[in-house]
Amino acid sequence: MTEAGEQLPEHRIGPVSAEKMKTMSALMRDANPIHFDESAVRALGLGERVINQGPLNQAYVLDMLSRWAGGADRVRGVRLRYLGTVFAGDHLCARGTVREVADEEGRRVAICDVQLDVLGGRTVLSGTATVLLEENR
Repeated sequence: MTEAGEQLPEHRIGPVSAEKMKTMSALMRDANPIHFDESAVRALGLGERVINQGPLNQAYVLDMLSRWAGGADRVRGVRLRYLGTVFAGDHLCARGTVREVADEEGRRVAICDVQLDVLGGRTVLSGTATVLLEENR
């Protein structure tokens, strides 16, 4: 039975691949060079490594929630706030905690606090998620 305070299983990612960022830039038609050109990142004073796309960072959190909940279809809503940047080579950890279990339209849901951290460093995303619970949880 899911209860408030339950820790969700961590989802570890990394190292984040610069090559995958370049591929995703092409697939998403995102021409921002900070995702594939280190000289552009340096010129903007943002560091030495290319920067991961925000939607990919969100996907790491969604993947963690989906694994815990038993499928992506059980994730009913997510609100995330960007707090930092993920660079190529970073190792990440998506994690969460059940804040409360509630009844929403006759179904049990977990309201969770979630975050994405760079291992050994900063939190880069934080927010909340609503997840539909299985009847036998």
